[in-house]
Amino acid sequence: MNRINNIKKYLLLLAVGCGLAMGFTACSDDDDPSGDTIFPTTSPQRDNFEEWLLKNYTYPYSIDFQYKMQDIETDKKYTLVPADSAKCAKLAIIVKHLWFDAYNEVVGIDFLKQNAPRVLTLVGSPAYNSEGTMVLGTAEGGYKVTLYMVNWLTDETLSNYSTLTDYYFTTMHHEFQHILNQKKPYDTSFDLISEGDYVSGDWYLQSTEEVAQPKGFIRNYAMVEPREDYAETYSQYITNPDDLWESKLINAGATGRAVILEKLEMIRTYMLDTWGLDIDKLHKAVIRRGQELNSLDLDHLN
Repeated sequence: MNRINNIKKYLLLLAVGCGLAMGFTACSDDDDPSGDTIFPTTSPQRDNFEEWLLKNYTYPYSIDFQYKMQDIETDKKYTLVPADSAKCAKLAIIVKHLWFDAYNEVVGIDFLKQNAPRVLTLVGSPAYNSEGTMVLGTAEGGYKVTLYMVNWLTDETLSNYSTLTDYYFTTMHHEFQHILNQKKPYDTSFDLISEGDYVSGDWYLQSTEEVAQPKGFIRNYAMVEPREDYAETYSQYITNPDDLWESKLINAGATGRAVILEKLEMIRTYMLDTWGLDIDKLHKAVIRRGQELNSLDLDHLN
């Protein structure tokens, strides 16, 4: 009986061993004889623009600059059109000069390495909300910024600081301020300055700056809520030439002017104490760089 049991155990072990051996053989047979893996080990083919993006955005800032529209990266509630690649290249040069290099000049490259959005997405068309308002840009969770209307660019707008600012750069500074606020919140006493005057989703009914400014808001969109007021005040100060900024304060009247400047002072303190960034120096750098637009070579990726 013991002998029979021993034989059965031996046969069972032999069967298991053969099965394992066959399994190993099968795995081996599945391998490519050349030794290649199923995972790519070589870099994808990149054109000159993509190589330039690696050099100027990905390597220094770890930014994924997306100019080929992907459904997964866009809000499906909007009907959107991909951006023209040639216009994306020109805008990428301008964004580097007018936005990234301006911050680097004032506060150093490490600031953007640590805090810049990790994804920058370009879309060809505007995004329209149901009530007819136009979305110029969005920021998501301190991670991604999306810019729209790239296909609206012309040779004229590409050299026009005012138009580019309206389309893109107030949006970029605005959304970047949201990212910074999410990382390190601002003093919430800011929220009390205009506490009774915010109008939430009805901001677009305050149709002009001339309505908003006497109430202490630099633009009508600032009337949505305190955090939008914060980002709007910051972005408008950074991007508006001195004469334009002053004209808005004049329109605000004595009361509105005092409120706007009180808000700006809180932002100035927050940015300097929390981030080591002097917004007055940044403002000067941005305005000076805006005057240099005509000297940029937008036809060659250097």
